[in-house]
Amino acid sequence: MNVSEAVDSRRSVRGFLPKPVDGAVIRRVVEMAARSPSGGNIQPWHIDVVGGERLDALKAIMAKRVAEQPAGEPTEYDIYPKVLNEPYTSNRFQVGEDLYGALGIPREDKMARRMWFARNFQFFGAPVALFCTVARTMGPPQWSDLGMYLQTLMLLLREEGLDSCAQECWAIYPETIGKFLDIPAERMLFTGMAIGYADPDDKANQFRSRRQPLEAFASFHGI
Repeated sequence: MNVSEAVDSRRSVRGFLPKPVDGAVIRRVVEMAARSPSGGNIQPWHIDVVGGERLDALKAIMAKRVAEQPAGEPTEYDIYPKVLNEPYTSNRFQVGEDLYGALGIPREDKMARRMWFARNFQFFGAPVALFCTVARTMGPPQWSDLGMYLQTLMLLLREEGLDSCAQECWAIYPETIGKFLDIPAERMLFTGMAIGYADPDDKANQFRSRRQPLEAFASFHGI
């Protein structure tokens, strides 16, 4: 698989097969992704990978936690800006409508949507979970490094025939995840990720998120 194929085939998979993932492959990919760009070579990412019985334990904890506190815990950063203007509001709205449309869940069925969203906290059935944390002293440039690391990781997973779903939703349970992973007080949770093999028959995997056309986001000067 070349880079363009990996980019084009990478998507947020929301339904995984129970097929096991080779731990050696995950270790290799996590290590190789560290070649991602990093301003000043700071390398601000810290990665926790969870699988096996530990993942089963986390899923059990989260099933109880989501039932007890479905709105989550106090977040440590804003996942989205408090004011989200156009076209960003429409982009966010559209992907939600496309997803729930593929699932056959109408907008007015709020309970069904909440129940389906709760699957995030079971990693959509994925056999491997990954969390990325960062030192609280880091700023926006270093957070951009995290994104570059995670994108590189997801593309390397595609090369291995694996799929993933980056899940910033985990940021609404920082206390629970911090306790489970024993995250030091000087670091904060950025995001989680589900990793495994996509279930081709899962309805959530039957749609492809839209992207803005080139002219909507790019300007070319002297080229």
